[in-house]
Amino acid sequence: MTFACAGTQLVGTVDHAGGLTGVLLVSGGNEVRSGAWNGQALLAARLAARGVPVMRFDRRGVGDSEGENRGFRDEAEDIRAALAAFRSAVPGMGRVFGFGNCDAASALMLGGGCGLDGLVLSNPWTFDENGVEDDEAPPPPAALRAHYAQRLRDPAALMRLLRGRISLKGLLGSLRAMAAPTLPTTLAGEMTAGLARFAGPVRILVAERDRTGQAFLGLWPRDDRRVVRCAGASHSYAEESAQEWLFDQIFSAVS
Repeated sequence: MTFACAGTQLVGTVDHAGGLTGVLLVSGGNEVRSGAWNGQALLAARLAARGVPVMRFDRRGVGDSEGENRGFRDEAEDIRAALAAFRSAVPGMGRVFGFGNCDAASALMLGGGCGLDGLVLSNPWTFDENGVEDDEAPPPPAALRAHYAQRLRDPAALMRLLRGRISLKGLLGSLRAMAAPTLPTTLAGEMTAGLARFAGPVRILVAERDRTGQAFLGLWPRDDRRVVRCAGASHSYAEESAQEWLFDQIFSAVS
């Protein structure tokens, strides 16, 4: 389907179903609406098979949509236009939840929910850069702490350390980096303020193997009961067990 946003034509896909609660999938980064490894298309089809109507779309300047790619910080207008188009395409629908991973989650938070009734936010992007992770940049202290906490629970890793198979120089460098304070970012503050304006239900998902998710946890209040973690999951939940977990989390949130 096509729909208008600020004088440009956007393209979306709707998986119809008979349920009254729908899900709007918001793509992260510059991904097209099918998602990484076709993950969003597969997720949409699976939710629809369980009675949940789903819409996914390309924001301006991405995929099949026209216009200039303005980035996730200015995506709220695109999300609101997609939500209106979704409601028009499925007129009997009541509530609509938004799901976004990485900077798509950040966009939903910055927009105060963008008119949606509920939010499922995954691995929110909190770096002040433009939503593209630098693989050569050193991990943030929160990510390092999460990594070594996991390693300390691994008997094989402990044996490698005791046998001298782990570089002490590298380990000491990581320990110094871990000791550095986790400083709030401007983006994280804006996201916190935006989410505070949202009155609907919120669930925050974090893949424990994901550096973006680990960095988010380092900045977010530890006592927030809305946060749910997936052990062993990577950023896009590519693992089979992580895919099952993600589906269960979204389905239970909207049920």
